[in-house]
Amino acid sequence: MDQTLEMLRDLTDASGISGYEFEARATVRRYLEQAATIEHDNLGSIIGKQVGVTDRPRIMLAGHMDEVGFMVTGITKEGFLRFQTIGGWWEQVMLAQRVTVKTHRGDLAGIVGSKPPHILSAEDRKKVVEKKDMFIDVGATDEEEAKKLGVRPGDPVIPVSPFTVMGNGQALMAKAWDDRIGCAIFIDVLRNLKNEPHPNTLYGVGTVQEEVGLRGATTSVEAVDPDVGFAMEVSIAGDMPGVKENEATDRLGGGPSILVYDGSMIPNLRLRDLVVETAEKEKIPYQFSAMPGGGTDAGRIHVHGQGVPSLVIGVPCRYIHSHSGIIRREDYDHTVRLLTAVVKRLDARTVSSLTA
Repeated sequence: MDQTLEMLRDLTDASGISGYEFEARATVRRYLEQAATIEHDNLGSIIGKQVGVTDRPRIMLAGHMDEVGFMVTGITKEGFLRFQTIGGWWEQVMLAQRVTVKTHRGDLAGIVGSKPPHILSAEDRKKVVEKKDMFIDVGATDEEEAKKLGVRPGDPVIPVSPFTVMGNGQALMAKAWDDRIGCAIFIDVLRNLKNEPHPNTLYGVGTVQEEVGLRGATTSVEAVDPDVGFAMEVSIAGDMPGVKENEATDRLGGGPSILVYDGSMIPNLRLRDLVVETAEKEKIPYQFSAMPGGGTDAGRIHVHGQGVPSLVIGVPCRYIHSHSGIIRREDYDHTVRLLTAVVKRLDARTVSSLTA
């Protein structure tokens, strides 16, 4: 396993749902401090700063550290855990999945359960089980035992899905690609530029609580005060059975995805063009995507101060917001190459031209 795969494994295996990013942040810090000085905002986002030739322009590369998961909200008298989702979940991908409950006494293995189908009516078996009817089973015999095991309301619950290199060596399966992939990208870009002059100051920012309202980007952008912003994300891959071309255009192996629209931002078109020109010059494949719903950290970055030219660049991923997603290594490598080349071109004159 090479250095990049080791980092991707460490980042995705780390726990860190929204509001509980402690382990993920420690992992990001361990890699980030190799190439940048470390700062924090007061909400918990981590900021890596790498000064180039000049203090400005300031370039912000943001990837959120939080992943979707669950939170314990109560314990039944029988010892089962009630929970609520943290981030967006679709009920059909939740049942019978393993989870880890993070308690003050240590980790507990659990599984998401519901009333068994064998005792449901034929009509009820046709229905999707709603989140409110699910529970987490940690093997406790009653409420008192669950408490002795350390369970308390408010405990975070993490999906279980170990990092796995799949059969062809290119496909990588893990939890939390959304958005540890963005964190890995800014770490690698900073490492690429550590000993190479660049005409700006570069910030790699691991934000918190993106999945519950882009909150970490709102505070960290105040600390950075950027002149250009990028959100590195996953994009929704549509190269699978049943998905029409106009529903999701991205495909694994097609290169970085340039997001032209989402629910939180219309990107700066001159910045888009600069990225496209750079990709073509460097012979890096790329694709375009649009996401009518949802948003990214760029949705907060671009409205900072008097406005910040911003863009979202994503790595195509299958099955986001579930226990396991799949990306391709080549898409990741191409995205790092592209962002590294773009940062080198963002001098004061070029940045000024984005809004002139």
